[in-house]
Amino acid sequence: EVQLVESGGGLVQAGGSLRLSCASSGITFDDYAIGWFRQAPGKEREGVSCIRISDGSTHEADSVKGRFTISRDNAERRVYLQMNSLKPEDTAVYYCAAKIAPYGLGPCGPRVYDYWGQGTQVTVSS
Repeated sequence: EVQLVESGGGLVQAGGSLRLSCASSGITFDDYAIGWFRQAPGKEREGVSCIRISDGSTHEADSVKGRFTISRDNAERRVYLQMNSLKPEDTAVYYCAAKIAPYGLGPCGPRVYDYWGQGTQVTVSS
């Protein structure tokens, strides 16, 4: 069955870096898009960055462009989110999610992603 497990969250000071990892199993990795989403207290869940495994096409939210980079390791069936220059407003629970993406990356929005990990807390202190 499909399983996604996030790791790498934690507490970091503003300006610091973290790398999140999403380990996948139970999927034909190349057929999917995998995205990172986050939800802060009192806010809707939002797309942060998504990647289509087969061609490596990506999308990044405007709020993280130039700071966050999504990448994949096909051999390990993992997707990473390198987060640099972290800001307090990046504080949220970060989720990894997957969807089948046969014809393109598509929207990087939580409503179109089907399989979800448990989330990992990222806290950025000022």
